[in-house]
Amino acid sequence: MKSFDVIVVGGGHAGCEAAAAAVRLGRSVAMVTLDLAEIGRLSCNPAVGGLGKGHLVREIDALGGVMAQVTDAATIQFRVLNTRKGLAVRSSRAQVDIHVYPALMRSTLESMSGLELVQGKVDELLMEGGRVIGVRLGSGDTLRAPAVILTTGTFLSACMHFGLEQIEGGRLGAPASNRLADCLRDAGLRTGRLKTGTTPRVDARTVDYERLQAQPDMEGWFSFTPPTERLERVQCHLANTNATTHEIIGSALDRSPMYTGQIEVVGPRYCPSIEDKIVRFAHRERHVLFLEPEGLNTHRVYVNGLSTSLPRDVQLEMVRSVVGLERAEILQFGYAVEYDYADPRDLDHGLQHRSIPGLFLAGQVNGTSGYEEAAAQGLVAGVSAATGEPFVLGRHEADLGVLVDDLVSRGVGGEPYRMFTSRAEHRLSLREDNADRRLMPLARRHGLLQDPVWRAFDARQIQIKNAEKVLLTPVLPDPKTLGLLQNHGVGNLKKPATIGELLRRPGVQYSHLAAALDLQPLPPSVAEQVETDAKYSGYLQREERRAGQLAKMAAVSLYEVDFQDVAGLSNEVIHRLSEARPNDLAAAARIPGITPAAVSLLAVHLARGPSRVV
Repeated sequence: MKSFDVIVVGGGHAGCEAAAAAVRLGRSVAMVTLDLAEIGRLSCNPAVGGLGKGHLVREIDALGGVMAQVTDAATIQFRVLNTRKGLAVRSSRAQVDIHVYPALMRSTLESMSGLELVQGKVDELLMEGGRVIGVRLGSGDTLRAPAVILTTGTFLSACMHFGLEQIEGGRLGAPASNRLADCLRDAGLRTGRLKTGTTPRVDARTVDYERLQAQPDMEGWFSFTPPTERLERVQCHLANTNATTHEIIGSALDRSPMYTGQIEVVGPRYCPSIEDKIVRFAHRERHVLFLEPEGLNTHRVYVNGLSTSLPRDVQLEMVRSVVGLERAEILQFGYAVEYDYADPRDLDHGLQHRSIPGLFLAGQVNGTSGYEEAAAQGLVAGVSAATGEPFVLGRHEADLGVLVDDLVSRGVGGEPYRMFTSRAEHRLSLREDNADRRLMPLARRHGLLQDPVWRAFDARQIQIKNAEKVLLTPVLPDPKTLGLLQNHGVGNLKKPATIGELLRRPGVQYSHLAAALDLQPLPPSVAEQVETDAKYSGYLQREERRAGQLAKMAAVSLYEVDFQDVAGLSNEVIHRLSEARPNDLAAAARIPGITPAAVSLLAVHLARGPSRVV
């Protein structure tokens, strides 16, 4: 028997961030995983980030996490999405080398003093006096700790579907965790079933790239302290399904586990299988596919957009119906995974189970989808477990705060939860570019940031503040100045204005003004934040006022309020509130079905002095 401060069960993206966070806070940590070679494995697509998800990766980095730095060191293509839209909804996405990423993640963890990597399978939680005290492995060995973080991904009672064939397992080549799933149910966890899936991987040597549209690399990084070197960059390519593809799929639905009733649960709405696309969007003549190389030293290509659980023979025919893939050989067939998840509404905002002290859950076990959502939860659970206090980020502070609050307040609604910028009511403030300004001071206070990272952040803030002072400088419309402004694309000036007022003009960048007015040039990352603050100033002030109002609501505690005693509430509202158990008035207002009128009734009840649950 060995003892630790924290035990992390699982070596996926949630487990890696949980273990790293707890170790950074000086705790002794054991990470138990089925295979040490699989730590940080990219089970599905070899990419990190994407719409909404890129924000989470940057926030993880700002909080001292490891995902962004490992991603930057393993990137083989980088892109910024939504570039035609405002900065608030732009998101970064990196194609990474599927072998380099987990190797770097493992070496990063192995270099951390206080972290022990244990190869094994957790079969049982050890309980004493109603709280968790450790775990028992399949080997019979036991590990003890006052805090256990479950990051079991898609492995609980997991089953893979290849057409009508079923195989136990959470991913190809890895067994299911059936005994642990039984143990969790016996401990009283509310569980449900969800489904996810993956796509075929084809041999790059059998793809006719001349007939496909290339998607070039873009410059960029996730980490605020990026590496000095980068891997060789590659191109991804675009392809499309067609009428023949759709006909092949439609004629094989009687062999699809999703349409024969073999799979009864719901998959991710925003990453549907190709079968779902054909049925739900029958009017669409084609669907875009992204051919993404899995690495620099492999011929495997991930066919993004073609997630499927159809039989193998149908998959081959379907793939070869696509222009450019007529001779394609499939190296790995797509499949669906059905698995247990734990209801996240049973967790507090630090991701500790409300009824089982010492038990934390993070990642897909909470019903989410994606590496980024998992990693973000892992960081929260790791800090909470290490400090013994919930690590809580407000919805106005981070997308990570929105993610956790949505999970614990609303649950996942019967389908895997995916993060989008549209879920954040303060998205103008919660941008990728300012994640460091929002979160690094908080991370520093919690001891999560290393000194070099903090010094670099402090230097950037000084540059930003100095530039903001420069924006107050008046500009006079004399002939020489007018000529310089027009030559550098700033436009005409009819009356005196400040540099800040000029910067707020559409299309004007700080670099234009620096050239026209002989200003000190700024690093691109600093200039971007100065420009954004200037152009969004009015909107940001409005969001700040709204955040202040929500903060007042969040200060009104609903702890132990008996909702049955609140006059005027309908039975449906009482049921929803009792099930969700919101901590405060702001959380209650975000629960689906809770109307502003119901919130007002709660406020009146609290003002009179609420009764308490006995």
